[in-house]
Amino acid sequence: MIGSTPTGLSERLASIAVVTMTLADVARLRLVSQGLVEPWESATAAVAAFGCTQGQDFPGSTMSVALRTRECRVAGVHAAYDQGEIVRSWPMRGTLFVVAAADLGWMLALTGPKVIGETARRRAQLGLTDTQLDKAADLADVALRDGGLTRAALLSAFGEGGHDVEGGRGYHTLFHLAVRGLLCQGPVVGKEQLWVRVSDWVRDARSLTGESAVAEWLRRYLASHGPVPVADFHWWTKLLKRDVAPVLAGLRSEFAQVSVDGVEYWFSPDLPDRAADLTRALARPLLLPGFDELVLGYGDRSAALSREDEALICPGGNGVFRPTVVRAGRVLGTWRKPTRKDAPVTVEAFAPPLSGVVERALPALTQALPA
Repeated sequence: MIGSTPTGLSERLASIAVVTMTLADVARLRLVSQGLVEPWESATAAVAAFGCTQGQDFPGSTMSVALRTRECRVAGVHAAYDQGEIVRSWPMRGTLFVVAAADLGWMLALTGPKVIGETARRRAQLGLTDTQLDKAADLADVALRDGGLTRAALLSAFGEGGHDVEGGRGYHTLFHLAVRGLLCQGPVVGKEQLWVRVSDWVRDARSLTGESAVAEWLRRYLASHGPVPVADFHWWTKLLKRDVAPVLAGLRSEFAQVSVDGVEYWFSPDLPDRAADLTRALARPLLLPGFDELVLGYGDRSAALSREDEALICPGGNGVFRPTVVRAGRVLGTWRKPTRKDAPVTVEAFAPPLSGVVERALPALTQALPA
């Protein structure tokens, strides 16, 4: 097989039909497809290319997007929010994501009904009836008529209007109204975002339905996450195999496929050539925030780290992912902000000590973090 020869990655992929690829190859190529060594022009372009990108932690997600832009600045991401080009919402899986505003509606049309059905039991436990949630929607419509509000101010408006927000009811009310496509998080004020009405904030919404919508979403996922198995897209979106199967034949000719340990991985055909021109950049260490798409964007994370190491970036399985140190697509450890402003980040390596290359790079990497 070509994969067994010691030639370069691009050469080994010259005959896609018969080549095999290693997980190390997968890890390096993902740095390119994810925009970490070949960034996009703007935050809006980066988010649109991904379709969705992790948004659970607002500062961390802002850094993740900024790292994938040429200017590499937090201000550029905030500007995209303020201009209504990107928003945060729950477009899939009951998880907060950053999404291009124009795409939010058609994504929610695909996933929203299922999420609302799956969370019915929790709403019942909280005593949130459909009538109460409809009342909350009316209260939000009035409260946000003159512009956005902070989370606290909007919850206060609910309370003043007679909608109880205690004991988790406030969060689930906001979540439910967002999944229904009524509200989203938009412009940035200080360290948080304002809640706005989607009807006011989202302009030039795209209209995609059915198989066209599924194909577009899968196309973006494969291009921004490849090489990746289609099974990871099922996990990522929670769309069912029966939803995705009808579009696979049409997309197969758009992407290259290769076997990795007996599993079929899909990726953009030009990815190996792009990577061949970025050999030095692929070897440079990276500092990524917690909840970054390079780690969380895959159901199978074995290309980036082992099961044992995965437990170290999310201690106790508590759902909070630590920032990571990455080289050649592999996670080497976690990092914490320096105690002094002029000091490098503090690293906890999975297998200490860190290589000299990584240690020497830490001061410059710390200074280069988006601000």
